[in-house]
Amino acid sequence: MSEGTTSRSFVEQARREKLEALRGRGVAPFAYRYRRTHLAAEALAAFADGAAGPEVAVAGRIVALRGHGRSTFAHVADPSGRIQLYFKQDVLGEDGYAVVQLLDLGDHVGVKGLLFRTRTGEVTVRADAVELLAKALRPLPIGKVTQHEDGTEQHHSGLADPELRYRQRYADLAVHPERRRVFETRAALVRAVRRCLDERGYLEVETPILQPLYGGASARPFTTHYNALDSAFYLRIADELYLKRLIVGGIERVYEIGKDFRNEGMDRAHNPEFTMLECYEAYADYTDMMELTQHLVVTAVREVLGTLEVPGRKGPIDLAPPWRKVGFVELLEERSGVDLRRADDAALAVALTERGVEPDQHFGRGRLIDQLFALAVEPHLEAPTFILDYPIELSPLAKPKRGDPALAERFELFIGGYEMANAFSELNDPDDQRGRFAAQVTLRERGDEEAQAPDEDYLRALEYGMPPTGGLGLGIDRLTMLVTGERSIRDVLLFPALRPEQ
Repeated sequence: MSEGTTSRSFVEQARREKLEALRGRGVAPFAYRYRRTHLAAEALAAFADGAAGPEVAVAGRIVALRGHGRSTFAHVADPSGRIQLYFKQDVLGEDGYAVVQLLDLGDHVGVKGLLFRTRTGEVTVRADAVELLAKALRPLPIGKVTQHEDGTEQHHSGLADPELRYRQRYADLAVHPERRRVFETRAALVRAVRRCLDERGYLEVETPILQPLYGGASARPFTTHYNALDSAFYLRIADELYLKRLIVGGIERVYEIGKDFRNEGMDRAHNPEFTMLECYEAYADYTDMMELTQHLVVTAVREVLGTLEVPGRKGPIDLAPPWRKVGFVELLEERSGVDLRRADDAALAVALTERGVEPDQHFGRGRLIDQLFALAVEPHLEAPTFILDYPIELSPLAKPKRGDPALAERFELFIGGYEMANAFSELNDPDDQRGRFAAQVTLRERGDEEAQAPDEDYLRALEYGMPPTGGLGLGIDRLTMLVTGERSIRDVLLFPALRPEQ
């Protein structure tokens, strides 16, 4: 909804008056393009001490503006940094300098001129020509900068409220250029992971986001209606079942990096829209996926940071391999006192109640175990740890553990208290898989909305024969949190989910 003049602040109204004054002088306030010859950092690097440096054309957003009668100093910022500008009426003429006097903080300008060094020693562009590229009609909450005696600067942000930063990410990035580094790091991590898989012969593919039947995880989906087919469709909750269909088809190493969607709550570690890597390899099992997981994380972190030390909640975390491996059942007993081999569902419910959680009677044994593990164990997993051999009830898509069918050949990787990865020796027996789906249907009938639905087409694919396969899911958002030291998933998503603005 557009804002009327009555809802504009005094500052916004003043900027619009300057907009009209510029148009009255024949100045187009929103340009089509500008030929920039140097970024700010490149211009500073190109200057050599002397009477005058090379001529440059720089462009960016005005972040400081100080008028002194017939001269004005400003700083313009671009992705490389900032550089000072010097405007003088004698050089620009009355018409050119009149444009300068109508500029505001936040405006985008292009400036051409020779470089020189001021009496205070700052390399500056002496403007011969100035062009307004975009007039900022709303002031950015830039805040103040305090100059200390040692030459350092302290920035006092005018955009400190976290929810406002998430909601207006465009303003957050403009005011806090250091926040851009988080997303540059994220992109670098994705490139590194992709390169590792490509070098190992994996094929990157795309599978449907809109699906007639969701599966591959325990979660509630987002539902939509496909008008052309007059059918309900779902945003995918995982890529797994489609990627394993490709294994059946003969693509023996396959991966996808993409968005998944789960209709669940939001907290520091969960956003309903998130990014996952999923990869599958024929003739491999979960031990092979363990080696691959360690290789992917170590390689990507070292490439991006130049070190294997990352910030943790309780101090630095060393990612140098080998990583600890410990059994699920043993660790749960150590931390909670509950022996899963002897405890019945009632004992699990009591253990949850003692920890302040009222267990839902609709949930099956698997969900009770999962809740207890999350409460008693996960917060203590700071150093890289592979948790091995989950109870079979928690793993409807994984093969039974060789020698102990009560467990599944599955691991999860935890670092810094968060689950980072999940992997299986993939179940490839179609009859066993059909029975697992039937058990999930029973849980759904008891009221577990996150139980998985049977997928007949996937079962048909398994009946054609899927070779032994190892599968891995790695959370890109949480990997970024680990590397950047951010404590909320919202800080590594450009546009996290928020309540609609009223």
